[in-house]
Amino acid sequence: MLAIRADLVDEIVAHARRDYPLEACGQLVGPESGDAAHRYVPMTNADELASDFAFAPAEDIALERDLDARGERRMLVVHSHTRVPRRPLTDSGLPEAYPSVKDVAQMEWTPDQHWLIVGLAAADGEPEVRSYRLADGEVVEDDLQVVESYMFSHTGPDDVPDRA
Repeated sequence: MLAIRADLVDEIVAHARRDYPLEACGQLVGPESGDAAHRYVPMTNADELASDFAFAPAEDIALERDLDARGERRMLVVHSHTRVPRRPLTDSGLPEAYPSVKDVAQMEWTPDQHWLIVGLAAADGEPEVRSYRLADGEVVEDDLQVVESYMFSHTGPDDVPDRA
């Protein structure tokens, strides 16, 4: 199961709506030693296309330096799909928020990262939010759970959320 805080999902969807009809893109990041993303970093789509995305190189390098300084790492690649990516929906039966052929090729470069995709048919449409990863070269959908806060389950009755 992959848990992501609701406020982060809200930020991601808001970014996708702002950039519509272009694909929005960004990164969910978290502590180097943790397994929960704690902030969303929206990025510029250098491709400026409705059917593709690429991180702006200067922003990507700046993010890497910032992550190193903070002791953080990239955890999820995030982008939106504003149309069925290079495949007819009726033929495949796959959802809008499903990795395109190009997405899958890029997923191979970052096998330790999950890919969160927001399917958005209109700027004010209902978003479809899904997450995927590669397992033995095959696309596998994560069991995505949107939560209000992350809890430290190993601490007992004094558990507190990671944010107010």
